[in-house]
Amino acid sequence: MMKPKRLLSLLLRLIAVGATLAAVIIMATSHEKGTFFAVSYEAKYTDTPAFKYFVIANAIVTVYGFLVLFHPPGSPLWRLVLALDLVFTMLLISSISAALAVAQVGKNGNSRAGWLPVCGQVTKYCNQVTGALVAGLIALITYIILLLHSIYTFLNPLLEKA
Repeated sequence: MMKPKRLLSLLLRLIAVGATLAAVIIMATSHEKGTFFAVSYEAKYTDTPAFKYFVIANAIVTVYGFLVLFHPPGSPLWRLVLALDLVFTMLLISSISAALAVAQVGKNGNSRAGWLPVCGQVTKYCNQVTGALVAGLIALITYIILLLHSIYTFLNPLLEKA
């Protein structure tokens, strides 16, 4: 029988892997052809460096999360896992922040810079990007909870000895 703390950690890691994988798949498959002032174009995630960064960061975190699932409990390497959880949580924060900023400009435009919104012309693409960002935010929240749980699990025995 698994310990409740280990079971919670495993469940959170499974949710995080699923959410990051979903974010990668949804964003990587987002594309749509549209017209803008009689000019035909195809909107895809590779057109925007922030979206590429989002996909790459989530793919890295997915692989990491999958590998950690097979890490034996009680191993002395869990300190390294705790540190890597922090690093990958920060990676998720930065990638989602960049992607959200670009998505906001794509949806609303920026009148001061003269950038027009494009989501009116490529709604399917924008909806897929939104779905990927929601999955990424779910992964981020899960990783933050997982990080807090890991810190608590790591520090609790040390605090009880004091």
